[in-house]
Amino acid sequence: MRKFTDAVGVQRYVLFMQDYGAPVGMRLATMRPAAVQGMIFQNGNVYEEGLGAMWATRKPFWSDRAAHEQAVRSAHLSVAVTRARHIGSDPQVEAYDPDLWMDEYAYLNRPGQAAIQSELIYDYQHNIAAYPQWQRWLAAHQLPTLVVWGKHDLAFTVAGALAFKRDLPAARIEVLDAGHFAMDTRLDEVAMLTDQYLQSALAGK
Repeated sequence: MRKFTDAVGVQRYVLFMQDYGAPVGMRLATMRPAAVQGMIFQNGNVYEEGLGAMWATRKPFWSDRAAHEQAVRSAHLSVAVTRARHIGSDPQVEAYDPDLWMDEYAYLNRPGQAAIQSELIYDYQHNIAAYPQWQRWLAAHQLPTLVVWGKHDLAFTVAGALAFKRDLPAARIEVLDAGHFAMDTRLDEVAMLTDQYLQSALAGK
């Protein structure tokens, strides 16, 4: 992403971060703090409080990759787990288009993707180790911040959204009746909140 911003000549931007986007965005922010004008986190976690129960199953994989990799791959790439990433604990299953997870399932099961996904999951332990550093950065810079969180997310829980207040007291936190990908079912709300945030955060800039 740093090379991309260089290639297109973007020197100032607001980061909109979701899931893996939060670690990517925070690394970009810490490398180039003057470029970042604001931050939006949509179920993009940077606090241990926000790690759901599923992360406990990743720890054995991190400590003994060889013994657990096949099981992690099989689960992550299955239809059931892919579907659960979208729906989470949301009782309104009918609100979701099944193409959301079936398209993702088809993509994840393309040749070579299993190895890529395993690498990403194994590497996530380094993101968690960096959480304290990123929290200090947030506290030091106090950028205008919007946190939009789907409350039915099983991977990143609402506690992760509320934790932002510890380092960013002025952050706007909106918890939606949605899943991990809040825009699956609450696109209009996320768009409205994002527009309101940008109008406010960038006023006069």
